[in-house]
Amino acid sequence: MMSNDLESYQRQGFGADMPLPAPYALLIVDLVEGFADSEIFGGGNIPQAIAQTEHLLAHARSQGWPVAHSRIVFADDGADANVFSLKVPSMLTLTEHAPRSAIVAQLTPVAGELVVRKTLPSAFFGTDLAAWLTFKGVRTLLVAGAVTSGCVRASVLDALNHGFRPLVVSDCVGDRALGPHHANLFDMAQKYAVVTPMSEALGLLSRN
Repeated sequence: MMSNDLESYQRQGFGADMPLPAPYALLIVDLVEGFADSEIFGGGNIPQAIAQTEHLLAHARSQGWPVAHSRIVFADDGADANVFSLKVPSMLTLTEHAPRSAIVAQLTPVAGELVVRKTLPSAFFGTDLAAWLTFKGVRTLLVAGAVTSGCVRASVLDALNHGFRPLVVSDCVGDRALGPHHANLFDMAQKYAVVTPMSEALGLLSRN
């Protein structure tokens, strides 16, 4: 991003600091085997995001934060195909028992963690995620996962729409292409979320 572009955003009032009050929760978006594999849906910096998210998940569990995971899961017969799968037909291969739809082993959910199944980019749309987070009293939602420009971004926008304060942990999100990854981190930081790497994010929260 050119410096004069950033100056334009700042001059127009974008990118303000946003307080991040407790309680906190962690949402891990679509870190499944298919997105870990560069031959299927992966590539770019997704492997590094998975490795970092393993540490973030361990921290969330140690703090007792609510944790939610999302998976894209279509019906075996494609009966629930939609406009998303029309645009990306290979998404229909992500079915309940397909190995590529399984959450990666190092992030396997444990008892008490919510697993949201979805057929559209946002982890909120058509799911009970918002109600679950509200029931838990969550105010600030940390977001990790893949891909930054797609399902992560869609979930961040819907988190904001539901009144949660999104904190995008920048080294825990990844994309198959780095251009969209960086552009979307910039845009989310200016309009919708706090965007910062894990070390700084946890430091911010420890001071609140």
